[in-house]
Amino acid sequence: EYIPAPEGDMEGPAQVLISTIDYNEYVGRIGIGRINRGTLKTGMMVVKTNKDTGIVSQPLRLTSLYTFDGLKRIPAESASMGDIVAMSGLEDISIGDTVCDPEHVEALPFVSITEPTVTMTFSVNNSPFAGREGEYVTSRHLRARLFKELQTDVSLRVNETASPDAFEVRGRGELHLSILIENMRRQGYEFQVSKPQVLYKEIDGKKCEPIERMVADVPQAYAGAVIEKIGRRRGTLESMHGVNRVRLEFLVPSRGLFGYRSEFMTDTRGEGVMSAVFDHYEPYKGDIPHRSVGALVSTETGEAVMYGLFYAQDRGTLFCGPNTAVYTGMIVGQNARQGDIDVNVCRQKHLTSIRNAAGAETAMKLTSMRTLTLEECLEFIDDDELLEITPKSLRMRKRVLETELRKKLAAKKRAEANS
Repeated sequence: EYIPAPEGDMEGPAQVLISTIDYNEYVGRIGIGRINRGTLKTGMMVVKTNKDTGIVSQPLRLTSLYTFDGLKRIPAESASMGDIVAMSGLEDISIGDTVCDPEHVEALPFVSITEPTVTMTFSVNNSPFAGREGEYVTSRHLRARLFKELQTDVSLRVNETASPDAFEVRGRGELHLSILIENMRRQGYEFQVSKPQVLYKEIDGKKCEPIERMVADVPQAYAGAVIEKIGRRRGTLESMHGVNRVRLEFLVPSRGLFGYRSEFMTDTRGEGVMSAVFDHYEPYKGDIPHRSVGALVSTETGEAVMYGLFYAQDRGTLFCGPNTAVYTGMIVGQNARQGDIDVNVCRQKHLTSIRNAAGAETAMKLTSMRTLTLEECLEFIDDDELLEITPKSLRMRKRVLETELRKKLAAKKRAEANS
């Protein structure tokens, strides 16, 4: 009654463009798309082709066909033009392929899938708390899960590294990889990741970096804050229009958007909407301020207590509260100044025979504490730090946990820089 019916040739030869891929252990890859022309039937013979490659497969049989009702898939004997369907029986089906009648092979054009622009290292968790909270913790589990993701995510790349316990994972942005991380932790996986890094290219002898086109729809009152923050991240304002709500369009380096989404929501009081997509490569735009402050690093393994936290908060902002399990080398807060500071948040009050004023300890309050989201943790960590991910916790840590060894390595690095 309200939505126009799809337009097309209902009687013509079957033709459907695959726009999404799913995977099932029993039937393999499942192609999902909207029928552009004609009718598909379970058991019929079809071929798959691609506009870019021009390769045409041997005739294949559709073993099953499904239509959609809300989020449910319903088995169907046939589906006609305009229906969105899922189909199995087509080996190595991929996004952008066209499934059509063997007698009428016509490939439909498809938007090209952009190459990855960001890389991270996924590795087995080797912290003192490894294996406590996750169900899948070994390199075999991690490898199988990452390579399984390749079955449905055609823009993801997973590469082996020199270490059997670490894998290089490339995606189309920090959001792309953080969604993968969040899905894995919800499925019971425990692992650790490095700081996100952009993938540079050398074009005409120049080092070039990926640039994203970001579109933000914000209330007029908050437009200035967004423009200022993006300017600091080496972004340029391309267009601005609107009255009560303003649409801003920027070109921003991919590394400039690391961790910005949560900051954007804060600046716009939760009323802003933003999206970003890869646009092109440009020459390197210079340094972007990442983290001008250091970290508060735990020197002890145990449980954080109010007494230790209360005196540690004078140094900066805490990331954990009382009764939180911590270990040596774990980041428990942000230093208010440059450089890391070692703190003992497990320190307890010494017992004496002198009775203190009533309620002196209960009056202790934590005034500077915040819990970081996954995206904020990924932005906070530096090159010498890792993010430990479990189904229950997010813990930032130093790569080298031992306090004395870390100090020696830092001193050696400073000496090399000065020489």
